Formats: sequence, structure tokens, C-alpha cells
Amino acid sequence: MTTATLKPQPDPPVRRSFRQQMHLAREDAIVSAVNRLLAEKGFEAMTVDEVAAEVGIAKASLYKHFPSKEDLAAAAMVRVMNRARAFLDDLEGSTSADDPLGRLKAVARWTMEVQLAGEMPSLPSENSTLRAALTTNKDYVDGLMDVSDRLGAWITAAQANGSLNQQLPAIAVLYTLYARACDPVLGFLKGSGLYTDDQIIDMVLVTCFDGLKG
Repeated sequence: MTTATLKPQPDPPVRRSFRQQMHLAREDAIVSAVNRLLAEKGFEAMTVDEVAAEVGIAKASLYKHFPSKEDLAAAAMVRVMNRARAFLDDLEGSTSADDPLGRLKAVARWTMEVQLAGEMPSLPSENSTLRAALTTNKDYVDGLMDVSDRLGAWITAAQANGSLNQQLPAIAVLYTLYARACDPVLGFLKGSGLYTDDQIIDMVLVTCFDGLKG
């Protein structure tokens, strides 16, 4: 047998102790609670006491996992970013690269579905301590760069084939798509009780990609 025929063996699964498993399970429960509270109340209104109470642990125990409110929010954002990356992976595997606009619309739809399901953290646009926590969180920054690079490539391709406005800077289109994750129009329309979630998403997709012009 030559070295050319040898196949690399997968790494053995990581075996965690019961204590480690419990630690990870508690962190998962904490991040889930933070995600729900951020989606419902926003960063400023959410308190660490509320998070601890929802998980059923003492605040001192919570601080052993996450030392600050900003770290809690950063962990929630990392989870959402990982969900977004997994969605993009699935999208790339199930759709054609020849339809970049279709991919962008699918991403916008997914983002709004997550928000309407109450699973999208709501963060303030200006908060120096939170911004510092996010910009120093490697998992979050790496995820954001990955998502931005992939969306940016699809935006450029859609502009090149004429399906998106070529006069708009790509970064303006990118931020417009990101804004759908915190679009208040979704909540207003849902609160009216006049439309289903699918109808709301379809309407906002039209205004986002086709505009309001008759």
C-alpha cells in the first residue's frame, strides 16, 4: 500500500465528562433565554436578573458563564450568526448560482421569518459597551465577515446580470438586507391582525426589492 492510497481518518468524537455536559447545557439554556428576551424586550430593557430567573439559576451562577450583560448579548448574536451561516450553506447547496437575486430574496425571507417567530435578538444601534463586546468576539466577527462576503458576492452578481439596481453601492444593498432583521414594519403589520406571517413577508419583500413606485 502506497501513501497515495491512504485516506485521512476522521478525528475521534470528543468525549465530555458529565460535568462538562451539564455546563454546556446550562450555557445553552442561558443563551436561549437571552435570545427570547432580546427579541421581546431589546437589549436596554433586558436585565441579567430576568435571564437568571428564566433559566432558574442564581445571578452569581450566571456570571460564571457570562461575566456581563454585553457578553450575554454577544453569545445570542453568535448563535443567530451560526444559524444564518447554516442557512446560507443549505441555500448554496439547493439553489443555482445563476440566480443570485433569488438567493438574496430567500435570505431576506428567512431573516423575517426568524424575526416574526420571536427569535431575532433586538440590539440598539448605538451602545459603546455592546459594540466593544461584539467587535472583540472572534466567533461573531468571523461569522459576520463570512455572511457579508457571501451576500456581497450575490449582490455583485445580481447587479452584473441586471436583476438589481446597478447604480446602488453594493454596501447599501447589503445594509438594506441586514435591516430586515430588525424591520419594525413586520411588528406593526403583525400587530394589526389583518395579515398572516407569509402575507407580511411577501409585502415587505416587494417593498424591499421592487420599491413603492407604481
